Amino acid sequence: MQNAPWNKGRLTGQKRPLKPKDVWAIRVRLQLKRRARDLALFNLAIDSKLRGCDLVRLQVDDVCAGGRVRDRATIIQKKTGRPVQFEITEQTRASIRAWLPRLHGSGAATLRKRCIWAPPPTAVTADKTRRSSSQP
Repeated sequence: MQNAPWNKGRLTGQKRPLKPKDVWAIRVRLQLKRRARDLALFNLAIDSKLRGCDLVRLQVDDVCAGGRVRDRATIIQKKTGRPVQFEITEQTRASIRAWLPRLHGSGAATLRKRCIWAPPPTAVTADKTRRSSSQP
């Protein structure tokens, strides 16, 4: 007896792009739920049109300079190795500014090297890191 493929009967391939109405609906829901990180990430995704792997690799220095959110950002795409420049809209800058104080409050020792979207380290992960680094 063979298992059925997980995507049997589902539409595969490229999906239709989001309509402006859909984008606004998502933004409103994220704002109502006070999901500052998710709203900033969603807004950056819309502005930049980056692949997901490139989006989650963004670091604070990629979008901020001197405590201020940049108007434009340039990153190197992982898949193609080519630089991509994109404008960060005012709405996206506002959502990033709303997220940054929470990121600073997470106790990140080196904010420059920290991925902007990574959750703050927990005591369990810090303990595992300590144990793995102390073993010969």
